[in-house]
Amino acid sequence: MRIIPAIDIIDGKCVRLTQGDYSKMKVYRQDPVDVAKEFEDADLEYLHLIDLDGAKKGKVVNWKVIEEIQSKTALLVDFGGGVKSTEDVESLIDLGINQVNIGSLAVKQPELFKEWLHEYGSENFILSADVKGNEVMINGWVENSTLLLTDLVNLFIKDGLEYLCCTDIKTDGMLSGPNFELYKNLRTQFPALKLIASGGISSLEDLDDLHNLKVDGAIVGKAIYENKITLHELKSITN
Repeated sequence: MRIIPAIDIIDGKCVRLTQGDYSKMKVYRQDPVDVAKEFEDADLEYLHLIDLDGAKKGKVVNWKVIEEIQSKTALLVDFGGGVKSTEDVESLIDLGINQVNIGSLAVKQPELFKEWLHEYGSENFILSADVKGNEVMINGWVENSTLLLTDLVNLFIKDGLEYLCCTDIKTDGMLSGPNFELYKNLRTQFPALKLIASGGISSLEDLDDLHNLKVDGAIVGKAIYENKITLHELKSITN
């Protein structure tokens, strides 16, 4: 199982939200690039990088941070937040981004996402589904799409979808443990997908339990910034 530390950006700073609520934002560090370097120094290989400004505004905003992290680290970055155009996708691929997270656009323009899966390779994309209950939320988690999670995933299975990242908004930032039942059900319904768990991870035990569910990756965010899980501990389980 891949351990994927997270950096969320607002106004160029490293922040975390609670349950996707922009009014419940806490700034942890002024420079996300420094944080990314610390992850790399701890021998972590991956990074989940989200432009929260971009997610809310519907266009990628923090290009400077993305470019700096790409140029100053060797982390394998999956990026999301406001990716809405083929130009954005090509720019991110040209920058060397490992994978592009597609969320709201997959709901609103599924045919375009299907085109990207075929044109650029499904291995370069992650379908990013943020859910409350079984319903998918979009536009920075502030709008209900009225689409059920399983229906969204089924839209893209025949087009080669390989990666699914699912965030349970109710657990995100709460440090109360992931929604294990959600990931267990997804693993049963879509056994061929590489499933990435996001939201609520607060301990090494949580990571062990997700590993036992055979998820492909686990995104760790607030637990790192609140010292619930140290980089040293993450290093010990990834090596």
